[in-house]
Amino acid sequence: MARQLQTPLALFCLLLMIVMMTNGAKTGTISVYWGRNVSEGSLADACATGNYSIVNIAFLSTFGNGQHPMLNLTGHCDATANGCAGLSENITACQSQGIKVMLSIGGDGGTADHWEELAKTLSGYDKLRNNKKVYLTAAPGCYFPDPYLGEALNDVVFDYVWVKFYDDSRCEYEYNADNIKSYFTKWTTIPAHEIFVGLPAAEEAADSGYVGPSEVINEEFPDIELHEKYGGVMLWNRYYDELTGYSAAIKPYV
Repeated sequence: MARQLQTPLALFCLLLMIVMMTNGAKTGTISVYWGRNVSEGSLADACATGNYSIVNIAFLSTFGNGQHPMLNLTGHCDATANGCAGLSENITACQSQGIKVMLSIGGDGGTADHWEELAKTLSGYDKLRNNKKVYLTAAPGCYFPDPYLGEALNDVVFDYVWVKFYDDSRCEYEYNADNIKSYFTKWTTIPAHEIFVGLPAAEEAADSGYVGPSEVINEEFPDIELHEKYGGVMLWNRYYDELTGYSAAIKPYV
């Protein structure tokens, strides 16, 4: 009789262990940049796919030094003629689905000057918004530390940091999964809440650094997801993702 009870008891313990491990596993999300190609569809269209938890509007390219802030959305709307006001309805549609919409400031290149000051100023808005959360994000290059944003990322606590693991052979995939793993670990040392793996959604989306979905799923995720600060994947960008279906392919595994 005792022997008959051992098997069900052992099975119960095994199932309980599996449940505990599953509940304790950290899951990530997908963020994407939108606004760089008019053929990608509207912001609301991007959110309606259900593939993204965060959408970054790219870019607020003119700002600072007394300039009037100006969006550059590559044909989606003409900010110079107040033609981007309609975005507010799209933003509301996204937020109603629980999707965070971020405004990406800057774009490629630039300078290392004043980012720390800007980050500290923006982080202070949390205290001015009647308890509404203000999120602070950054997209540094994968080489650590980043020459432009290094000081800001060390001195200010960012919510999300999407590290661009492309366009830099020193830290991108290059058929070596350990490259991304090694530099991702370095990036987890900054005082940010979550670190994302930034990847091009197609080979044409970047000069170098493309990693296919199967390689990401099988070679990167198993180790990277173990980091406490792992947040998920950032894709560049919505246009290329729509062409390749990259986010749909990796979403179950992120």
